[in-house]
Amino acid sequence: MRFSLCPGGEAAFDRLVSEAVRLIGEREPGTLLYLVHEVAGVPAARVFYELYRDRAAFEEHESQGHVRRFLAEREQYLSQSPRVEFLSLRVAAGAAWADGPV
Repeated sequence: MRFSLCPGGEAAFDRLVSEAVRLIGEREPGTLLYLVHEVAGVPAARVFYELYRDRAAFEEHESQGHVRRFLAEREQYLSQSPRVEFLSLRVAAGAAWADGPV
């Protein structure tokens, strides 16, 4: 997911994200990765990469109060709608795979 932020809103957005990510790590065992990146040379852009154990874990993530708060409050910092893409893994290195991610 890519976010384009309003100029001057980066620090407040990052604080909102940090709180959400902390709670995701504490309360969501089905969220395997939740990475937030700053885009080099584009200070008002952020890219999130999220990996869930399965679709049920994603749906559980979306229902959490801390996620719903983030989704509602993020709007004030965005200059446009986020770009969201769902991915299907083809190959991987550096991850253990059996019947799915572990």
